[in-house]
Amino acid sequence: MEEKIVKSDRRKSSGPEWKPKTEIGRKVKAGEITNIDEILDNGIKILESEIVDTLLPGLESELLLIGQSKGKFGGGQRRVFKQTQKKTAEGNRPQFSTVVVIGNKNGYIGIGFGKAKETVPAREKAIRNAKLNIFKIKRGSGSWEDTSSEPHSLPFKVKGKSGSVRVVLMPAPLGTGLCAHKELQKLLKLAGIQNIWSKSYGKKDTTINLVKACEEALRSLVKVKCKSNINAVEGAYVKKQVVIEERKEE
Repeated sequence: MEEKIVKSDRRKSSGPEWKPKTEIGRKVKAGEITNIDEILDNGIKILESEIVDTLLPGLESELLLIGQSKGKFGGGQRRVFKQTQKKTAEGNRPQFSTVVVIGNKNGYIGIGFGKAKETVPAREKAIRNAKLNIFKIKRGSGSWEDTSSEPHSLPFKVKGKSGSVRVVLMPAPLGTGLCAHKELQKLLKLAGIQNIWSKSYGKKDTTINLVKACEEALRSLVKVKCKSNINAVEGAYVKKQVVIEERKEE
């Protein structure tokens, strides 16, 4: 029993260390780059997922429902894996694809697509691609019905298109919530948006095109300059703490 315990402890302690292969990775590991904005603002492409793990710890991931299980008369429950088959002389070769959304709920989000012969490698590929495709968005309080100073919504209306699907995202006042498609709610929540109105057109059952259209709309937020009265924040938002000093009566 003692030998087994010693072996299990050695396995836990000896984890794989990150050996960066790119110049940006070496700078991140050495501590020369401590903020991911230095990479995103300069348009540098991220080629190692460990860079995002180091600069943005605590990222949350969510699988989107893009597939459907076999059901009676063509109907079935929605699934996170979409299964396809290739007909060959040896037989059918199944493949599984999935879409993963990652974010820190504070202005940073990434969307990744993965495909493999098994479900676990497909999910790992999607998570890795989502980290490599991470980007920041701009948030604000752009609704005419809102006087809040916190960036809980969008600063202005944006549009996105993919295939036949078009998505329109509009700022909403406090208390509205996420008035959007169920799969888009997961994406917007991980991005840090709390209140929004949306409209979608086209074949909305194609979840992948719906997500791509929403991604295009969110990416267009940082391309426009905002006025100061809508309290727009690009990337992470830190609440200002008001410190009240107590005067001692002499």
